[in-house]
Amino acid sequence: MHHTTALLIELGAIILALGLLGRLAGRMGFSPIPLYLLAGLAFGHGGILPLQASEEFVATGAEIGVILLLLLLGLEYSASELVTNLRTQYPSGAVDLVLNAVPGAAAALLLGWGPVAAVALAGVTWISSSGVIAKVLGDLGRLGNRETPVILGVLVIEDLAMALYLPILTALLAGVSLAGGAVTLLISLGTVGAVLYVALRHGRLISRAVSSDNAEMLLLVVLGLTLLVAGIAQQLQVSAAVGAFLVGIAVSGEVAEGASTLLTPLRDLFAAVFFVFFGLSTDPADIPPVLVPALILAVATALTKVATGWYAARRAGIGGAGRWRAGGTLVARGEFSIVIAGLAVGVEPRIGPLATAYVLILVILGPLTARFTEPLARRLPRRRGPAGPAAAAPAEAERTADTVAVDA
Repeated sequence: MHHTTALLIELGAIILALGLLGRLAGRMGFSPIPLYLLAGLAFGHGGILPLQASEEFVATGAEIGVILLLLLLGLEYSASELVTNLRTQYPSGAVDLVLNAVPGAAAALLLGWGPVAAVALAGVTWISSSGVIAKVLGDLGRLGNRETPVILGVLVIEDLAMALYLPILTALLAGVSLAGGAVTLLISLGTVGAVLYVALRHGRLISRAVSSDNAEMLLLVVLGLTLLVAGIAQQLQVSAAVGAFLVGIAVSGEVAEGASTLLTPLRDLFAAVFFVFFGLSTDPADIPPVLVPALILAVATALTKVATGWYAARRAGIGGAGRWRAGGTLVARGEFSIVIAGLAVGVEPRIGPLATAYVLILVILGPLTARFTEPLARRLPRRRGPAGPAAAAPAEAERTADTVAVDA
């Protein structure tokens, strides 16, 4: 009885604190994720008010948070949109991988953490935060912009790449042999391929099967199915998060819209718990020693993300302003970087504090670069070129933009 009372008091205090922090972030006009991470640091071991009773419950809530984040991301896309995106955007995805994963891998090797940690840190620096970016695009009123499908295309390719990356990383972290790792990868590829095939061919049947006019029934069926598939995916060595993403893709049309509306508040609650949990598992005293490498890595990979977005928008034939907006919007890192770091902490404990500091920096910097990259880029050609961009011919403006990108 005493344990239950303590659990209720702690949970109530955490959720109330998260609500107040979210409101504060909204007033200040930025993402609440950094405040949630800081709250986790305050409530965790070595923090101001370490939790006693609710840690296990928060850990389970954090797993559900990741699953819901990816389910709702999957509900945004239909399987056919996903396949079309893959066909048109894969060169941008390849550039994204090279420009953003290499700095993370290089940093881990320079810090002497070894090859497995290098693969993990490469993932941390590679993946942009779909959650933060979707929120920023909405806040800035850019959902209808020409460059927005390009941004979403890059994010989808990253999310699908996770379906291959996470099983490989899990196998490496478990110390599985090369043959075992190959089997794991084949199982994961087979699972992803099978779900995509079913979603493409029989998506309507799945949607009809889970469809219900009763909101309660729809919520229970979609949530139950997602948790079940996520658990089975984890059992098959595929990430639970990817399993949830694939369920989201398989459900489409009006059912997806209804499920999305019902599940959004649940996602927001459990996603907040997830970020708190990551903060809980990091000792605040471990952060100052890794602050300088985290800052250097954050600045370097902010620039490489701007270059990625610029290149992807240029391939899609979008003008200079749209290219800079696309680049600036992709900078934020968040939930996936934390998921990867959480997996890798067992092998290299120093990844946790570095990833926390790195995500904190970029989750604050991301919304700022999304807002200010394009106005800043517009000023740069004016200073460098003899004529302002308004006076320059379109081809000249194009060349100037290219020069600025190379300089950056």
